[in-house]
Amino acid sequence: MKMKLKTFINKNKKDLIWFVSMFSILIALRVFLFSPVTVSGESMMPTLVDREKMIASKVSTIERFDIIPFKSPDKPGKNYIKRVIGLPGDKIEYKDDVLYVNGKAYEEPYLDEYKSKVDTFLTEDFSLESLYGVSEVPENTYFVLGDNRQNSNDSRAIGFIEKEEILGVSKVSLWPLDKLGLH
Repeated sequence: MKMKLKTFINKNKKDLIWFVSMFSILIALRVFLFSPVTVSGESMMPTLVDREKMIASKVSTIERFDIIPFKSPDKPGKNYIKRVIGLPGDKIEYKDDVLYVNGKAYEEPYLDEYKSKVDTFLTEDFSLESLYGVSEVPENTYFVLGDNRQNSNDSRAIGFIEKEEILGVSKVSLWPLDKLGLH
């Protein structure tokens, strides 16, 4: 048995080295650069759907309106995925269904589908002051909201998201196939 294994290894040494090298590269990519993400629930609809498969970049800079997976602050062992609305130092306010960041109004075209279906405002009025008694997003934290504003456990309920709890920036959808592509 030992002779057969030695003979097999000697005959296939190049193939084994190639396989081990490729496997090591894939593991390194997974650990340091990319992370698979599976959407759970409806809080990001219609942008993301339940069980959607995505890839998150662990090396991307977080920008406003990026979609990020992060460790849940209220349910250990669970991850959430939401949209970044406020960066550290931002003043966030919603008034009459319009987002204001640092006093400037922002359009949110990803909400248009849901806004057309509701009789009232999609997002109720709030400010950071009314929610948390602070005027701006604290250092090393982010303010996130789900796109399905009336059905999302987001920063309005769970607070600011610590930078070290963020798993990456979701850039690519893989499944279902009709969602395949960049965000």
